[in-house]
Amino acid sequence: MAELCPLAEELSCSICLEPFKGPVTTPCGHNFCGSCLDQTWAVQGPPYLCPQCRTGFQTRPQLHKNTVLCAVVEQFLQAEQVHPELPDDWTPPTRAAASSNPAGQVSCDHCLQATAVKTCLVCTASFCQEHLRPHLDSPAFRDHPLQPPIRDLMRRKCPQHNRLRDYFCPEHGECICHICVVEHKTCSPASLSQASTDLEVGLRHKLTVTYSQINGASRALEDVRARQQDVREVAHRKMDQLRQEYMEMKALIDASEASSTRKIKEEEKRVNSKFDNIYQILLKKKSEIQTLKEEIELALTKGDEYEFLEKAAKLQGITTKPVYVPKVELNHELIKGVCQGTSELKNELKQYLKQFQDKKPEELIMPGGPGGHDLLHMPKPVRPVKKAPTPNIASASKLPTFGAPEHLVDLKQTGQEAEAKVPTRPSTPVSLKTKVLETFLAKSRPELLEYTVKVVLDYNTAHNKVTLSENYTVASVAETSQNYRPHPQRFTYCSQVLGLHCYKKGIHYWEVELQKNNFCGVGVCYGSMDRQGPESRLGRNSASWCVEWFNTKISAWHNDVQKTLPCTKASRVGVLLNCDHGFVIFFAVADRVHLLYKYKVDFAEALYPAFWLFTTGATLSICSSK
Repeated sequence: MAELCPLAEELSCSICLEPFKGPVTTPCGHNFCGSCLDQTWAVQGPPYLCPQCRTGFQTRPQLHKNTVLCAVVEQFLQAEQVHPELPDDWTPPTRAAASSNPAGQVSCDHCLQATAVKTCLVCTASFCQEHLRPHLDSPAFRDHPLQPPIRDLMRRKCPQHNRLRDYFCPEHGECICHICVVEHKTCSPASLSQASTDLEVGLRHKLTVTYSQINGASRALEDVRARQQDVREVAHRKMDQLRQEYMEMKALIDASEASSTRKIKEEEKRVNSKFDNIYQILLKKKSEIQTLKEEIELALTKGDEYEFLEKAAKLQGITTKPVYVPKVELNHELIKGVCQGTSELKNELKQYLKQFQDKKPEELIMPGGPGGHDLLHMPKPVRPVKKAPTPNIASASKLPTFGAPEHLVDLKQTGQEAEAKVPTRPSTPVSLKTKVLETFLAKSRPELLEYTVKVVLDYNTAHNKVTLSENYTVASVAETSQNYRPHPQRFTYCSQVLGLHCYKKGIHYWEVELQKNNFCGVGVCYGSMDRQGPESRLGRNSASWCVEWFNTKISAWHNDVQKTLPCTKASRVGVLLNCDHGFVIFFAVADRVHLLYKYKVDFAEALYPAFWLFTTGATLSICSSK
């Protein structure tokens, strides 16, 4: 019997603590009853964990019956039935039996010296191997159940009836004797072994549920961190957008201040110039009168009467006119118009800011879905258009007015893109547009960099072979598909990607480094440009403008019309987009900027930065705004 006990433990399922029934083996090498493992994994769900070593499997393994182990268990059970030293009611050691005597030895209650090997629940005593023999040989002790040695046998006796507690009452949570059963007739007591098995099954089920809840809590924690990171990125992106908007507003205000100041300075210069002329005339007049006075005084001191008469007659004939200062003053109408325009600009800005601050929070923020983007909603207040009153200050009426700052449109996580249309405004006169265009063509690179914006590539538009890296500022073509999730704005025909933000007004400049520039293109396009088919390629439709490198050939494309351009060794391209005056300029950037090509267009929609890469390994990187 002693030799079979360790084997009985090895042939017992760690879930039900019974000999294996239809044993199966997991990929990690542990064995369980097939029905026990099925029931455990059915409750647990993915990931499926081994009950013994906790190894996880994302998909449920295909398990097969261990026929060798099944044969060993059958032979063991047959040997157990015919073994001369095993009683009929002996069962493989269970969890309770294994833990009943964890440390120390139980002494034989008969000789008080030898170590007990069994405890009789009828005799309520423990016996060594020698004194246990009557229980094994005599038929009189055949009905005495034997258990592994129990250290504190008195704990198993009912203190009220001095009987062994053979039952467990689940309603009261205590062990009771067979006499106590009468008092618990309304309860449902069970034998200790059955109650222990039921509670152990319940606890194992609860443990499985607990593991599942822990996994759920871990996933929830990761989701919360992911959402927190999304919120942080959205907030930072919005702050960058706001910073850009306010920089543009400050630039417009500075330009308005410079224009107004220049007008007053010019008027001051004009009046001072007249005063300088008058001063010089008066100075000359004074000098002449001073000379006449000195000559008269000199003539009066002469003693020669003949000489005096000649000089006196001559001096008497010289006439002098009184000093006259003409009326010269500033053009107060001009100054009044400039100041009035500035005052109206200030009042209009105050009025908008007050209306914006009075808006309720729910009117300002539209929450997106989990991990999505929040769009800053800033409705433009309706105000009457004010005109400068006096005809002499027509130039002063050109001062810019400020409505609500137009925010840039983001793509929400659901993939729906808000197509931003350019607000209706009077078209810029051709002469003014040409003059502004010539002004920007003459600017140096440091002057162009003053209009730099931060361009971020939009993951939802990237073709499946376009990989994005470096915080979505580098795009390259991979050899294999990236398996992006489907999105209505994603390019499916050409390996292209758009910028995340669109531009509806103002002046914007960005630079792109062509690291491998044999086959690539840089341009701008409307958000409504096709995403599928040959017409979705940059420059092959009426909704996009680009400069393209194809081997050593450089060309400009728009509406499927090609314009061949001179070759350049520059590997950096600068793009200047002027939405207000309707033109986009492409520069080759080296030590200085050189014009590649320019388009003059009255844009009808908001524009996105657009990029095309053709061959595997081709790479474009957005240059830092710093």
